[in-house]
Amino acid sequence: MTIVRLGYVAMSVHLQNCSPSQTMTFAQFQKIKDREAAIKKLERIAVSNLQNCLRLLKHNKAHDIRFFRLSSRIIPLANHEELADWDYIEPLRETLREIAGFLKEYPMRIDFHPDHFVLLNSPEPEILKISLKTLLMHEELLKGMNIDSKHRCVLHVGGGYNDKEQALEQFIHNWGYVPNRLQQMVMLENDDVTFTLQNTLYLCEKLAIPLVFDLHHHLANYENEDWKPDWERIVATWKHSPLPLKMHISSPRNEKDFRAHSDFVDAQMFMKFLNEIKGTVEHIDCMIEAKQKDEALFRLVEDLKHYSEIEFVDGARFYVH
Repeated sequence: MTIVRLGYVAMSVHLQNCSPSQTMTFAQFQKIKDREAAIKKLERIAVSNLQNCLRLLKHNKAHDIRFFRLSSRIIPLANHEELADWDYIEPLRETLREIAGFLKEYPMRIDFHPDHFVLLNSPEPEILKISLKTLLMHEELLKGMNIDSKHRCVLHVGGGYNDKEQALEQFIHNWGYVPNRLQQMVMLENDDVTFTLQNTLYLCEKLAIPLVFDLHHHLANYENEDWKPDWERIVATWKHSPLPLKMHISSPRNEKDFRAHSDFVDAQMFMKFLNEIKGTVEHIDCMIEAKQKDEALFRLVEDLKHYSEIEFVDGARFYVH
């Protein structure tokens, strides 16, 4: 028997005017002649984004959802070189404290998936530097919400740079330049184009990083289509984590556009996976990556109720027998 907790990504299709990713481009910033006024506008956008995150967390509570990925675009231009002197966290502290208070009353697994430009295996020192600055921003947000930052940021391995083996070794080389507290934040995910499950396991086992298994990515990009022989190795990468094993679930849009995410999750495909792994772990957290966000979660819950081996605990958690 295994308990499964469902989560979804960043925003709701049900809540109106609740984007956590409102933005401002640097071109727009430059058009405001008064720099101080431009920064104040940036701060208002960031505060609004964070307040919308709190609305989303309250929405999750109403539906028993205790697993959620926050947007990584809460603070526009946070790492822009022209704004290096901007203390972007200070204006957010009050709202961050509100979120911390809410999460104390309603504990929830919160994490991030920083954007694709965070490349820890880049051979370019400047790109690595910006990537570390981005991780520092995520650490500041987690600290402000009073969340232990260990294993809260999912990353892809990075770029292939026309030599995948060298790119893997570059990751190991660069890892030495990542401060220990930022290393502790990182989880790695197998991707759908370059780094397979086996490639990612190589790094995770060597560097003691938890592996977030993405089944859809694996089916799009694999060395061995059958992931089951490697399942115990995936589980073992979590042995040093205070958090339960995490995976991503999504379904292909169609056979032609296989890598793209569908609006919803194919319950039959998900059940096939669950029946393979039930009993091998006590608890698994499944992050739904679907275009319809929370509606995809609600739809999946309704679909799963038709399976006799599923026993729901509440609106977003169930046992699989």
